[in-house]
Amino acid sequence: MDQPTRIIDAPDHGTARGAGGEEVRFRRPTSEATGFELIAETVKRLPNAPGVYRMLDEAGDVLYVGKARNLKKRVVSYSRPVGLSARLMSMVNRTVAMEFVTTNTETEALLLEANLIKRFRPRYNVLLRDDKSFPYILLTGDHEAPQILKHRGAHSRKGNYFGPFASAGAVDRTINALQKAFLIRSCSDSVYETRTRPCLLYQIKRCSAPCTGEISLADYGDLVGEAKAFLSGKSQAIRKKLGAEMETAADALEFERAARIRDRLASLSHVDSHQGINAQGVEEADVFAVHQDGGETCVQVFFFRTGQNWGNRAFFPRDEGLDAPDVLQTFLAQFYDDKPVPRALFLSHEVPERELMIAAFSEKAGRKVDVSVPQRGVKRELVDHALTNAREALGRRLSDKQSQGKLLAALGETFGLPAPPRRVEVYDNSHIMGTSAVGGMIVAGPEGFSKAHYRKFNIKSEDLTPGDDFGMMREVLTRRFARLLKEAPRETPPRDSDAEPDADDIDDGTLGPWPDLVLIDGGAGQLTAAREVIEALGITDVPLVGVAKGIDRDAGREEFHQAGRTPFRLPPRDPVLYFVQRLRDEAHRFAIGAHRAKRKKAFTANPLDDIPGIGAARKRALLRHFGTAKAVAKAGVDDLVEVEGISESVAKRVYDHFHAANAPASR
Repeated sequence: MDQPTRIIDAPDHGTARGAGGEEVRFRRPTSEATGFELIAETVKRLPNAPGVYRMLDEAGDVLYVGKARNLKKRVVSYSRPVGLSARLMSMVNRTVAMEFVTTNTETEALLLEANLIKRFRPRYNVLLRDDKSFPYILLTGDHEAPQILKHRGAHSRKGNYFGPFASAGAVDRTINALQKAFLIRSCSDSVYETRTRPCLLYQIKRCSAPCTGEISLADYGDLVGEAKAFLSGKSQAIRKKLGAEMETAADALEFERAARIRDRLASLSHVDSHQGINAQGVEEADVFAVHQDGGETCVQVFFFRTGQNWGNRAFFPRDEGLDAPDVLQTFLAQFYDDKPVPRALFLSHEVPERELMIAAFSEKAGRKVDVSVPQRGVKRELVDHALTNAREALGRRLSDKQSQGKLLAALGETFGLPAPPRRVEVYDNSHIMGTSAVGGMIVAGPEGFSKAHYRKFNIKSEDLTPGDDFGMMREVLTRRFARLLKEAPRETPPRDSDAEPDADDIDDGTLGPWPDLVLIDGGAGQLTAAREVIEALGITDVPLVGVAKGIDRDAGREEFHQAGRTPFRLPPRDPVLYFVQRLRDEAHRFAIGAHRAKRKKAFTANPLDDIPGIGAARKRALLRHFGTAKAVAKAGVDDLVEVEGISESVAKRVYDHFHAANAPASR
């Protein structure tokens, strides 16, 4: 919930300490006043207390968020041009208002600062760009036979969570091996309740089939306990136990049972073989290494849990020209804003406020958190390994970015654009005879594909003829650009290659909302449909290009359609042709994936899902009693009432849902 805000004209009123953390804003009294004058007047009214400050521009957008142990002493450093970098000078000149929130401690200020940076994404702050949630392994705790599955998001479901893992692939590989080792089910609860005989996973020895009683719930619980112990770092104890069981079975001449245990041990070895570098003595820690080169920064993170390496990920934060220690400190505060903090953090650089971070993370975790810069031993080896990976990842990124920039420049020349496009949007549709129709939009820019900007469009129009690709494209583009006009109206003309750059304009790494080039998967017909939509909305400055498949649909023989030009092809080995093919194929992949997900959802939909008041528990009870939804539909009210948890009123509602169409019409 936002704090109440009190607005104060800087020269005339006020204090920046609001009761109970009240947010106070100081603004320029006149448009002629400069940012330096505003700050100089504001400082006089600031308290000597910890808190968070925000700088805002004329549009009300947040330019910068900072925290301070002493607001007055910190903000005064912005009141004089002397000693400020060009970046900070630009920031202060754009500032027309400042907002302050006092806190009880500097630790609270640090946590609030990280939260506000992620919320407002100010252009002058270090920004963690790739902040999607990490995957975990979940062993559910709300069912008699726990399920193992991959989980993202809030830990709201009852059960045991193990992670984080660096990628979904690492989770999938680990779950696959754990299924072989511990025979834990991965099916959903609804599938579990409706099974009448073991599924294929039981046949290939990846599940013990508790759903049909092939194993008792007590024995299944023992398998789940072993899996929890393994994921909690007790792998050696589990290995010794299974090894002893295998020898006992062999001594008793139970060779088939011994072979099954041997295969389970082999699966555990497969898990350990993917753990990478040795982390002996490191039970729970995250390793951070930062490397800077070519005006960019890479932060490499390795995750160690239960003594195992659970993968790594490279981040490329917008660093705003700060040194590696400052970038790392800001990165850490944002990184753990919505993630659990491990018991130890190993860093490649000493951060300026390490003790403050220890206090903040310890308060967040509810236990002691160690933040250190190892100097020797295994921990130092882990940091050096992460630093090597950061250096290599940044090298690859700079190389890819340079290549991407050349491709975008060549793309702009090929299609006659005034400047290399920064944001390229590609559209495609996917359906089967008009069913489960979905439109897809992918976005590419100087840093490659920008998946955070991808969008899918469920085709909603009921007037479309099934399979009308032109009509689908009209609907997709109409919805996309009508919303764009509403949310981000074009106030300035498109970029011109001959225009003088604004000295205060800093490249904040964003692609912006409007495309510099739109590629349509299709020929002249699709391009005409797209142009009609764009022109009807009054948009005249968005270049459109249709990419038609070549003769016999061969890749490399694509034909390009553009207004005012005769359809043309590119030479077979032209890099731009390969680039456009990659863009089109990515749009095709994304649209097909969205279509398949929609079709799968339609296939697995249950008629009981549409009945008001029938939740998961009642649906499970009905299916357990009747076997199928079709049998439920045929049941009478008296039969429905016999189901546990189904009252007479609920039974009548279920009966009416399935028999409403056959009810006699009222007079």
